[in-house]
Amino acid sequence: MRLPLTPGVYIMKNKSGDIIYIGKAKALKNRVSQYFGSDRAHSIKVIRMVENVDDFDYILVGNEFEALVLECSLIKLHNPKYNILLKDDKGYSYIRVAGEEWPVISAVLQKADDGAEYIGPYMSSASVRQTVDEANSVFHLPTCGKTFPCRTQRPCLNYYIKLCDAPCSGKISQEEYKKNADAALEFIRGGSRETLERLNKEMLEAAENLEFERAAKLRDRIRSIEKINEKQRVVTEKDADCDVFAIADGPDKSCLNVLRFRKGRLVDGEYFYFESDTPERARRELIASYYSIREDLPKEILTDGEVEDSELLSQWLTEKRGKRVTIAAPKRGEKLRLVEMCRKNASEKLFQRQGRVSKDNASLEELRELLGLKTYPDYIESYDISHTAGSDNVAGMVVFKNGKPYKSAYRKFAIKGFVGQDDYRSMAEVLERRFSEYFAHKDSGEGFGKLPDLILLDGGQGQVNAVQPVLGRMGIDVPVFGMVKDDRHRTRAITGEGGEIEINSKRAAFTLVSSLQDEVHRFSVEYHHQKHTKSTFRTELTGIGGVGEKKAAALIKRFKTIKAIRAASVEELCEADGIGEALAQTIWAYYHAEETDE
Repeated sequence: MRLPLTPGVYIMKNKSGDIIYIGKAKALKNRVSQYFGSDRAHSIKVIRMVENVDDFDYILVGNEFEALVLECSLIKLHNPKYNILLKDDKGYSYIRVAGEEWPVISAVLQKADDGAEYIGPYMSSASVRQTVDEANSVFHLPTCGKTFPCRTQRPCLNYYIKLCDAPCSGKISQEEYKKNADAALEFIRGGSRETLERLNKEMLEAAENLEFERAAKLRDRIRSIEKINEKQRVVTEKDADCDVFAIADGPDKSCLNVLRFRKGRLVDGEYFYFESDTPERARRELIASYYSIREDLPKEILTDGEVEDSELLSQWLTEKRGKRVTIAAPKRGEKLRLVEMCRKNASEKLFQRQGRVSKDNASLEELRELLGLKTYPDYIESYDISHTAGSDNVAGMVVFKNGKPYKSAYRKFAIKGFVGQDDYRSMAEVLERRFSEYFAHKDSGEGFGKLPDLILLDGGQGQVNAVQPVLGRMGIDVPVFGMVKDDRHRTRAITGEGGEIEINSKRAAFTLVSSLQDEVHRFSVEYHHQKHTKSTFRTELTGIGGVGEKKAAALIKRFKTIKAIRAASVEELCEADGIGEALAQTIWAYYHAEETDE
C-alpha cells in the first residue's frame, strides 16, 4: 500500500481483522515505515505488535492536531490491544451528599440515581474515605446513618467526645447544622486554606461580639484543620492546581503514578501498570488516555520528562477544558519536588508488585538516581578478574536480582585468549564471550539469554574503557560502570565516562554496591584458588614418569586430592581411566618411596 506524506491516523490490524494499534502521524508514510525497519530501535512491545500486524488502514486529516483528536477518539472507541489503555470510571469512589436541609456526607463506591449530589469520581477509595472522615470530624457532622430530623432522648458517644453536634437530640439548630455542612463541603472541594481564612475571620468577629462560646468552637475547629495539615506533608506551599505524572520502569511492566493537587492540597492519587515503551511516546499516550475519560482537568500538568507532541496535546486539553492547560517537565523548585515525590510513589508501587521490601527499594532507587539510569537496575551483573602473577587467570560473574544475590545465575570464566597478566584484556574477553552467549540464547530470556539492566566491573576507568568498544561492536546497550576501592580495599566510588561518582553519602546505594563488590571478589578468588590448586596438583602428577596431562586429569577426576592418591592401593589406582597396572605401580612407588627404601 502506497502511503501519502500527509497527516493522518493509521490503524493496524491482525489476521482476524481486529484492530490492535491506532496511531497518528504528521507524515503517514514516514511514520508507518519506521515500524518495519530495524528492530534495534524498537521496544519489546512494538516488536511484538509488528509481528502481529497483517493489514493496516489509514484516515487522512487536515493537520496534525486533527490527527491527535481523531486518534484519541478512535482509541477510546476500539480499545486496541497495543495502545496504552487506562481504566474508565467503573470502580471509582464518590463523595455523596444526601438531604437538602440536613445534608449527610458519606463515601460511596457507586453513583445511584437517588437525587443525591455526588462529588467525584476519585480513583483512591482510601483517599475519599479519609477526606470524608476528616470533614465530618472537623465540622461535627453525624456518621451514624440516621435520617434527620429525628428525636432521641440521649445523644450517642460521638457527642460527648466532640465528634458530633447531636442533631438527633436537638443540640444544634437546622440553620447552624446547614452552615457546618456547607463549610465541610467547602473544605472538601477547596482544601483547607480558604476554609481556615474564613473560620479565622468568623472567630475574630465572634470574639468582638462577645460570643465567646462560638469563638471557642471556631478556634477548636481551626486547630483540628491545622492538625490535619500537619499530617499532610505533601500539601504544597503554593495554591497548586496541577496533576503530576511520573513513570517507574521495570523489566516487564512500568508503573504510572498520577497525583492530583487542587488549591495546594493532594486530593487523589492513581496507579496504572502498562507495558514498557519509549518514555516520550508513553507519556503522550498515557496523558491522552487519562484525560479522554475524565472531565476534571487542571491548569497545569507536570511530568518527569519530555512528552511527545506536548504542544498538540496541550492544545487538545485546552479545548477540552475551555481554559489554558500547560504541560511542563520542571527542573527545579517546588514543582520538581512534586514530580520526584510522584516518581518515588510509582517506584514503590512497582516494587510492591514485584514483591520487594522497602530496604531493597531504597537502594535501587538511590543507585538509579546516582548513575542517571533510565530504568531501575533490577538485574545487575558484576565482574572481577583473579590470577596469581598472570597464571590461572579467571573471572567471576555474580548477579544481583531485585537487590539480592541471585546465585543460580553466577558464572565462571577461565581466560583462554592469551597467557599472562592483562586485566583489561581479560575483562574484554569475558564480556565478549558473555554477550556472544546472549545472542545464542536470547529467545529463552533466562541466564545468558537475559540482558542486565546494569554492569558493574571491579576496577576503575581502565576496565570500563576496555569493555565499551566490545559492547558497542556487538550492539549491546547496557550501562557500564566501574567500582573503585580505596587503599584498604573498601568501596570508595563508582566510575564511568563522566568520571568518579562518590557514593558514601548515599547509604543504601553504598551498601548495595559494597555487597556486590565483596561478593564478586569472593566468587572470583574462590574460583581462582580452585583452579590454582588443580594446576599445582596436575603439575605434581606430571612429574611422575609415564603420567601426562590426560592421565593426570583422569587421576584428579577419580581421586580429587593428592592425599587420596597417596592413600590408594595399586588396585584402586587402576580404576582411573588409562592407568594400567605397571603405571599404577610407578605412581604408588612415587608416593611410598621411603617405605620401599626401608
